[in-house]
Amino acid sequence: MILHIASFRWNDTVTDDDVTGLTTALEEMAAGIPEIRSYAAGPNLHLRPGGADYGVAAIVDDAAGLDAYLDHPAHLAVYEAFLGRMIGERSAVQLPIDEGAFR
Repeated sequence: MILHIASFRWNDTVTDDDVTGLTTALEEMAAGIPEIRSYAAGPNLHLRPGGADYGVAAIVDDAAGLDAYLDHPAHLAVYEAFLGRMIGERSAVQLPIDEGAFR
């Protein structure tokens, strides 16, 4: 299995309404992509100093599942509607995980 983590810093023009709309769109998107086993997205809680403004974590079975998720028309639509205009900086990482890693 693969854990895909993406983090974002927003442009200065991003509003709370933008973030709320993005979160709703991402949750709806994830529900419609069968390759996604687990999904979480939302604004950073900022419990520690620094860090990104927003994060996404998705678990998929394999590289083909990751490609299916990231290249899915619903994912591309969320990028077009929200992320493309919101992102100041983006970072991502994919980690191999064992099926029992998250209990």
